[in-house]
Amino acid sequence: MANVAIVYHSGFGHTAVQADSVATGARSVPGTTVTLIKAEEWEAHAEALDAADAIIFGAPTYMGSVSAQFKTFMDATGKIWYTQKWKDKLAAGFTNSASQSGDKLNSLIQLAIFGAQHGMIWVSLGELPQNNSSQSNPDTVNRLGSFLGAMAQSNNDQGPDLAPPPADRKTAEILGARVATLALRVAVR
Repeated sequence: MANVAIVYHSGFGHTAVQADSVATGARSVPGTTVTLIKAEEWEAHAEALDAADAIIFGAPTYMGSVSAQFKTFMDATGKIWYTQKWKDKLAAGFTNSASQSGDKLNSLIQLAIFGAQHGMIWVSLGELPQNNSSQSNPDTVNRLGSFLGAMAQSNNDQGPDLAPPPADRKTAEILGARVATLALRVAVR
């Protein structure tokens, strides 16, 4: 049995859709328990985070980095960092912005460094980009060409019922399933 926790912030609902997709992917792996946690409510779920074999971090990219609300969560984990409670847990990340690039890579780097500071083991997306030739279709997984984590793009004039698009939701599912599969391999019970 593996426990996967997903801690995320969503300002307008788009990153929540992405978090749900990550959870769907993780739940698709038999023997996996998934807990979705809003970053602003993380303290109420401290036991679930401590029991997790993997923690997947998700935040929208605002102004080139994770949202202030997610950064508040990161900063609040100082005591956990000091005691290295999350050391050797798996970690992964996802982010969303309105622009195709939107400097999302910077947010994923920020999440990866956060995991590294906690002594966690980072899990990449593990999918080749599929939207990088004249024969490509933008409706494929990893259409934004990310390796460090799952990226999504949500048009700023569409609500979370339409954005992010299905390809980005599927990419998030793949990340969740990858982390859950690896968590089952390393979980010691």
